[in-house]
Amino acid sequence: MTSAVRLIRSDALAPAPYAYAATAPAGSRLVFLAGACPIDATGATVAPGDYEAQAAHCVANLRTALADAGATLTDVLSTRVLVASTDRTVLERAWDVVGEAFGEHDVPSTLLGVTVLGYPDQLVEIEAVAAVIDTPTTHVESRRGLSS
Repeated sequence: MTSAVRLIRSDALAPAPYAYAATAPAGSRLVFLAGACPIDATGATVAPGDYEAQAAHCVANLRTALADAGATLTDVLSTRVLVASTDRTVLERAWDVVGEAFGEHDVPSTLLGVTVLGYPDQLVEIEAVAAVIDTPTTHVESRRGLSS
Protein backbone atom coordinates (compact mmCIF):
# COMPACT_ATOMS: atom_id res chain seq x y z
CA MET A 1 0.00 0.00 0.00
CA THR A 2 1.31 3.45 -0.92
CA SER A 3 1.55 6.06 1.80
CA ALA A 4 -0.67 9.14 1.59
CA VAL A 5 2.05 11.21 3.25
CA ARG A 6 4.25 13.58 1.22
CA LEU A 7 7.37 14.87 2.98
CA ILE A 8 8.50 18.40 2.15
CA ARG A 9 12.06 19.67 2.42
CA SER A 10 13.27 23.25 2.02
CA ASP A 11 16.55 24.46 0.57
CA ALA A 12 15.85 27.83 2.19
CA LEU A 13 16.12 26.36 5.72
CA ALA A 14 19.09 24.85 7.56
CA PRO A 15 19.80 21.18 6.84
CA ALA A 16 17.98 18.93 9.34
CA PRO A 17 17.71 15.17 9.91
CA TYR A 18 13.97 15.39 9.16
CA ALA A 19 11.58 16.91 6.64
CA TYR A 20 10.33 20.37 7.59
CA ALA A 21 6.72 19.65 6.65
CA ALA A 22 4.39 16.88 5.53
CA THR A 23 1.06 16.82 3.76
CA ALA A 24 -1.73 14.32 3.26
CA PRO A 25 -4.19 14.48 0.37
CA ALA A 26 -7.84 15.38 0.70
CA GLY A 27 -9.87 12.34 1.59
CA SER A 28 -7.22 10.78 3.80
CA ARG A 29 -8.08 9.73 7.33
CA LEU A 30 -5.99 11.29 10.09
CA VAL A 31 -4.88 9.05 12.94
CA PHE A 32 -3.94 10.81 16.19
CA LEU A 33 -1.91 8.57 18.45
CA ALA A 34 -1.54 8.90 22.18
CA GLY A 35 2.05 9.00 23.32
CA ALA A 36 3.69 5.61 22.81
CA CYS A 37 5.33 4.71 26.11
CA PRO A 38 7.93 2.12 27.15
CA ILE A 39 5.26 0.01 28.82
CA ASP A 40 4.90 -3.75 28.37
CA ALA A 41 1.63 -5.70 28.07
CA THR A 42 1.35 -5.95 31.87
CA GLY A 43 1.67 -2.17 32.32
CA ALA A 44 5.24 -2.28 33.64
CA THR A 45 7.87 0.20 32.48
CA VAL A 46 10.59 -1.62 30.52
CA ALA A 47 14.33 -1.00 30.81
CA PRO A 48 14.45 1.54 33.68
CA GLY A 49 17.44 3.84 33.22
CA ASP A 50 18.04 2.84 29.56
CA TYR A 51 17.03 5.63 27.17
CA GLU A 52 17.79 3.70 24.00
CA ALA A 53 15.90 0.56 25.07
CA GLN A 54 12.92 2.64 26.14
CA ALA A 55 12.94 4.53 22.82
CA ALA A 56 12.98 1.21 20.95
CA HIS A 57 10.06 -0.08 23.02
CA CYS A 58 8.14 3.14 22.37
CA VAL A 59 8.66 2.61 18.62
CA ALA A 60 7.42 -0.99 18.94
CA ASN A 61 4.30 0.19 20.78
CA LEU A 62 3.82 2.96 18.21
CA ARG A 63 3.96 0.36 15.41
CA THR A 64 1.30 -1.70 17.20
CA ALA A 65 -1.02 1.28 17.68
CA LEU A 66 -0.53 2.28 14.05
CA ALA A 67 -1.30 -1.26 12.85
CA ASP A 68 -4.47 -1.29 14.95
CA ALA A 69 -5.50 1.90 13.10
CA GLY A 70 -4.64 0.44 9.68
CA ALA A 71 -1.38 2.38 9.34
CA THR A 72 2.41 1.93 9.42
CA LEU A 73 5.40 4.15 10.21
CA THR A 74 5.42 5.37 6.59
CA ASP A 75 1.94 6.82 7.16
CA VAL A 76 3.16 9.07 9.98
CA LEU A 77 2.90 12.81 9.26
CA SER A 78 4.76 14.09 12.33
CA THR A 79 6.17 13.07 15.68
CA ARG A 80 7.03 14.60 19.01
CA VAL A 81 9.73 12.76 20.96
CA LEU A 82 9.75 13.51 24.69
CA VAL A 83 12.84 12.58 26.71
CA ALA A 84 13.10 13.04 30.48
CA SER A 85 16.50 14.71 30.53
CA THR A 86 18.13 18.11 30.20
CA ASP A 87 21.29 16.54 28.73
CA ARG A 88 21.33 17.05 24.95
CA THR A 89 23.52 13.99 24.39
CA VAL A 90 20.87 11.84 26.09
CA LEU A 91 18.15 13.41 23.94
CA GLU A 92 20.21 12.65 20.84
CA ARG A 93 20.64 8.99 21.86
CA ALA A 94 16.86 8.53 22.09
CA TRP A 95 16.39 10.55 18.89
CA ASP A 96 18.84 8.31 17.01
CA VAL A 97 16.83 5.19 17.91
CA VAL A 98 13.60 6.78 16.69
CA GLY A 99 15.26 8.12 13.54
CA GLU A 100 16.71 4.70 12.72
CA ALA A 101 13.26 3.12 13.04
CA PHE A 102 11.74 5.64 10.62
CA GLY A 103 14.65 5.33 8.18
CA GLU A 104 14.16 7.33 5.00
CA HIS A 105 10.67 8.36 6.11
CA ASP A 106 12.17 11.24 8.10
CA VAL A 107 8.95 12.95 9.16
CA PRO A 108 8.76 16.43 10.65
CA SER A 109 9.62 15.93 14.30
CA THR A 110 10.14 17.82 17.52
CA LEU A 111 12.58 16.60 20.18
CA LEU A 112 11.89 17.86 23.69
CA GLY A 113 13.71 17.47 26.98
CA VAL A 114 11.17 17.33 29.80
CA THR A 115 11.44 17.04 33.56
CA VAL A 116 9.16 14.05 34.11
CA LEU A 117 6.89 11.66 32.19
CA GLY A 118 3.75 9.90 33.39
CA TYR A 119 4.84 6.37 34.35
CA PRO A 120 7.33 5.41 37.07
CA ASP A 121 10.85 5.11 35.59
CA GLN A 122 9.63 6.37 32.18
CA LEU A 123 12.29 8.23 30.22
CA VAL A 124 10.89 8.40 26.65
CA GLU A 125 7.52 8.94 24.94
CA ILE A 126 6.63 9.37 21.26
CA GLU A 127 3.51 11.17 20.04
CA ALA A 128 2.50 10.87 16.39
CA VAL A 129 -0.07 11.83 13.79
CA ALA A 130 -0.57 9.63 10.71
CA ALA A 131 -2.68 9.76 7.56
CA VAL A 132 -4.10 6.86 5.59
CA ILE A 133 -6.27 6.46 2.55
CA ASP A 134 -8.83 3.81 3.32
CA THR A 135 -9.81 1.09 0.93
CA PRO A 136 -13.14 -0.62 1.61
CA THR A 137 -11.24 -3.54 3.20
CA THR A 138 -9.00 -1.46 5.50
CA HIS A 139 -11.92 0.69 6.59
CA VAL A 140 -13.90 -2.36 7.71
CA GLU A 141 -10.87 -3.90 9.42
CA SER A 142 -9.93 -0.69 11.22
CA ARG A 143 -13.47 -0.28 12.57
CA ARG A 144 -13.23 -3.63 14.36
CA GLY A 145 -10.77 -2.11 16.83
CA LEU A 146 -12.98 0.92 17.60
CA SER A 147 -14.78 1.24 20.90
CA SER A 148 -18.33 2.48 21.04
